[in-house]
Amino acid sequence: MILSSARKKNKLLGLLVAALLVGASLGCTVGPRYKRPTAEVPNTWKGEGPWQAAAPKDAIPKGAWWGIFQDATLDQLEQQLLQANQSLAAAQDRLSEARSQARIASAAYFPQVNADPSGQRQLLSGNRPLSGSTVPLVPFTQNVFSIPFSVSYELDLFGRVRRTLEAANASLQASAADLENVRLVLTAELAADYYNLRELDREAAVVRQSVEIEQKGMDLVNHRHEGGVANGLEVAQQAAVLDATATQLQLVLQQRAQYEHAIAVLSGKPASIFSVAEAPFEAKPPAIPLGVPSEILERRPDIATSERQMAFENAQIGIATTAFYPHITLGGSGGFQSRDIATLVNAPSLFWSLGGDLLQPVVNGGRNRANLALNRAAYDESVANYRQAVLVAFQQVEDGLTGLAMLDQAEKTQQQAVADSQRALDIANNRYVGGVTTYLDVITAQTTLLTNQRLATQLLGEQMTTAVYLVKALGGAWDASDLQREQVRPALHQTLQQ
Repeated sequence: MILSSARKKNKLLGLLVAALLVGASLGCTVGPRYKRPTAEVPNTWKGEGPWQAAAPKDAIPKGAWWGIFQDATLDQLEQQLLQANQSLAAAQDRLSEARSQARIASAAYFPQVNADPSGQRQLLSGNRPLSGSTVPLVPFTQNVFSIPFSVSYELDLFGRVRRTLEAANASLQASAADLENVRLVLTAELAADYYNLRELDREAAVVRQSVEIEQKGMDLVNHRHEGGVANGLEVAQQAAVLDATATQLQLVLQQRAQYEHAIAVLSGKPASIFSVAEAPFEAKPPAIPLGVPSEILERRPDIATSERQMAFENAQIGIATTAFYPHITLGGSGGFQSRDIATLVNAPSLFWSLGGDLLQPVVNGGRNRANLALNRAAYDESVANYRQAVLVAFQQVEDGLTGLAMLDQAEKTQQQAVADSQRALDIANNRYVGGVTTYLDVITAQTTLLTNQRLATQLLGEQMTTAVYLVKALGGAWDASDLQREQVRPALHQTLQQ
């Protein structure tokens, strides 16, 4: 009896294995095979210029792209962001969610086995209904023990399971690219805020120096007024300029505080306990290696997200197509059942059954056709979004190239303007002391010098932030080939996992 039971078990397992082999060998995958749509790509950059020349050692560092700026404080702040930024942590959690979803999809490759042991003691009624029997019934008590097992497996003849995993993997890779995009956006925002803060440090130093110069002018006018050389109007005019410049200093410091608070949030720190010490700002935009325009398609994580979204929608078309084909599920159940626990696991207590289920849509009110049309439209939409993302990427790179070229020229002419303004102030001071002109010329020269000095400082800050956004537009040093590691495949060990 025990040998017969073992043979039956082996037969059941053999049938299940055969079903798996049939499903694997005869299956086909319906729906379109994914191929990345084309997008118009220029051959060269329109805004290329000699300032971009870079040696191989100047390549954007892998991952830590901000290293190209060679600023230790910026490096430290970026590391704090990577460790504590909550938006980045949320994106990492979304990637973990997508990875789990892909693992859930891969579970459909394997049979589902369930066990439901039970035991009960029951009293049967003496008046229980019994069809066709005239024999008087008596109540009696009995035990019922059972150890049932059930097995089910979907034959993936038309690729529904494979398309589902394909879609889940595309979604997983889109989440991975989205994580990289979040990291790139946040680190670029921090770098831009940092250079805006440093520009304001330098601007504050310029205004402080102007306050000192104007205070000396105030002392000079007061001394001359006390000596009867200057009049009260000149004193009032210089006092107004001095007070206005002091006000400008407070506004600059207020702007700096806002950037400091923004950096605190990006670094994952409360603004109340975070500070960045003032420091001199002497920097130049680094040489940025551009590469050819076609590389943008592989380096921009937002483009990779759009491309993986197309792959996801293409797989959805395949899933919708499988709805027109039969859905075949094999199933089986078996186990042991007995009134006495002592005889539960023996041959007479064994029971089993095998069967299959085929579901073929016949009339569904057009639901399946509409669902297929829906997914095709969603795919077409994702193609348009992808091509738009590519166009925007090229625009952002060209904006950065043009911006840096123009700002470089503007910075040179502005430095000359600062030198001219300083010379004009020196002449105005000499003429005033010599009694040749009124103090209004000195005030005008002071105001012009301050304006030009501040503009020169702002141009430097604009150069640095434009360089940051150019590196961001180029995708940092990320590469879409990294996405290939993010993929879930069915593994044999899953057959024994819950």
